Amino acid sequence: MISIKGLRKAFGDNVAVDIDEYSIQDGELIGLVGNNGAGKTTLFRLMLDLLKADNGTVEYTYEDGSIINPALSEEWKNRTGAYIDEGFLIDFLTPEEYFEFIGKVSGLTKAEVEERLAVYERLMAGEILGHKKLIRDLSAGNKHKVGIISALLTRPNLVILDEPFNFLDPSSQTILKHTLTEYNKETGATIIISSHNLAHTIDISSRITLLEHGHIMKDLANTDHSAAEELESYFDEAAEGGMTEETTEETTEVPPVNEPGQHETEDA
Repeated sequence: MISIKGLRKAFGDNVAVDIDEYSIQDGELIGLVGNNGAGKTTLFRLMLDLLKADNGTVEYTYEDGSIINPALSEEWKNRTGAYIDEGFLIDFLTPEEYFEFIGKVSGLTKAEVEERLAVYERLMAGEILGHKKLIRDLSAGNKHKVGIISALLTRPNLVILDEPFNFLDPSSQTILKHTLTEYNKETGATIIISSHNLAHTIDISSRITLLEHGHIMKDLANTDHSAAEELESYFDEAAEGGMTEETTEETTEVPPVNEPGQHETEDA
């Protein structure tokens, strides 16, 4: 289980995450959605101890009863797989070398790594292995696949993926949806994804959490895609509100003004 309490992170005057209380149960497949700047990536970075929170805690509770705060201990790392961006990759290695490195760090033999990679043959689509290319020379979509597969390779209890459908062609997106749902069913692992692709998120998530400006606006069960109507209505209203504001500015001939730091805010 993941428990978040009083978690807050601000960049200057911009509050990126402000969550009083939020919990994720073991085995859930959570979809985290929201517009640009909602706080999704910042929340993930706080959960992975890549950012220091201004206030509050994240705690992981495991089956053996142990409770770990990632900001205070590194024991969670061997149970967690994550891919946020290309910064997670070692791009001067080939994919084979990178996967072998991850395997060694996790105590896997080369044969075990190869056996586990075979599960992801459809996702790799013959474009990742055997081409003697460095990761930095791969397409954006194939780099993304390498990152996602590396997060799953050690079969962790917790998987965190930021925008996993980005850069992937339609066929690969469909295969990835199947890959994640099957991994969740087979291992019982908790999976948390963020995505701007509402349709894919609704397709695979057992629960969907909507963030806006760092706050949880909705936390919806998604049995049989039950969250779809409420989410679509929310974003339709948000879009209409944006159009109304834009129309007002044009009518009154008031030029748009960038708030200080607007372009420096991390999309999260």
